[in-house]
Amino acid sequence: MQALTLGPADHERVVLFAAGAGGDPERYRPVLEHLAAHDCQVIAPRFERLVAREATTAELLARPAGLVEALHRWASPDAAVVVVGHSIGGWAGLCLAGATPWGRDGRPMDVPREPRVGRLVLYAPAAGWFAAPGALDAVKAPTLVYAGELDTVTPVEQAVNLKNASAQVDLRIVPGAGHFSFMNTPPPGTAEHEGFDRARFLTELAQATTEFAIAS
Repeated sequence: MQALTLGPADHERVVLFAAGAGGDPERYRPVLEHLAAHDCQVIAPRFERLVAREATTAELLARPAGLVEALHRWASPDAAVVVVGHSIGGWAGLCLAGATPWGRDGRPMDVPREPRVGRLVLYAPAAGWFAAPGALDAVKAPTLVYAGELDTVTPVEQAVNLKNASAQVDLRIVPGAGHFSFMNTPPPGTAEHEGFDRARFLTELAQATTEFAIAS
């Protein structure tokens, strides 16, 4: 396994970062560097690219399983853990925190868990998997959720569904933002909505994410 690791090693506060379908944490590096500069140990494993709508169950489960493996490899066993995830990375973070996704076969999926997860920060999470009654009941970690107003990949309605969790959920809908507005280096050919200042938004996002993470 390869991972981008930043900040102090074996620290008491770990941010476990889960990239979106592209699997490359380097595309989010400024946010991760901001967290590291504020006394967080950042562990961001690299994953093979996948297309979430076409991915097999094994390919999907590799994401939360890989996060757990990275945590055990690079973090102190006593560290408090905050998971930050974008898109399918948000899905993986929810799995670790106790949520139960339902597969395409209409059955609940048996996913990895990580009891040390104390907080979640989710960017445009792929939360449609958790629409079944009770799917979010076991999530107790305070959660900060960002959703792009113009997101057509994981629409705002998916993020709104997370308000059904037992946890405290702070949902922030970003005017003019799309699915890839949360990336410093979005996929080629991606265009922002006219008038949306992605650079400014990402600066604000890094600050808000860090404030939430270190409040634990």
